[in-house]
Amino acid sequence: MTTKRTYYRETTPQQRKLLFETWEATGSVTTACRKAHVGRGTFYYWKPRFDERGYAGLEAFASRAPKEPSRTAAEIEEKVITARRAHPEWGKQRIANELAKGNNWVPLVSANTVRRILEDAGLWKAVETEVGKKGG
Repeated sequence: MTTKRTYYRETTPQQRKLLFETWEATGSVTTACRKAHVGRGTFYYWKPRFDERGYAGLEAFASRAPKEPSRTAAEIEEKVITARRAHPEWGKQRIANELAKGNNWVPLVSANTVRRILEDAGLWKAVETEVGKKGG
């Protein structure tokens, strides 16, 4: 049996404000968390920001999204494109394997990264499937 994790959405600025207003009024973390519908961990996560900047510190927070998502190096992208042009019959896995072979069997890119690079370069066409179609 696999365990299923519960998803908790991020708190809103209104929730955080209610959390700390209730905490200041009652002095009880439990009551404040219950009223704002958040866990105690959320209270202690935001408390240092509240102590430092007050209610203004509860408004904004740093996004979890990477600021600069990692991209494949231009040299590797060029190798992928060159391999595809030299061998148009090779698929994404073959290209990834050939690049790894040339790099002492240390993978440079995954097969799906090869596909993305080729799609961006206009060298990859999606295969149309015949699922659900009946010939006649």
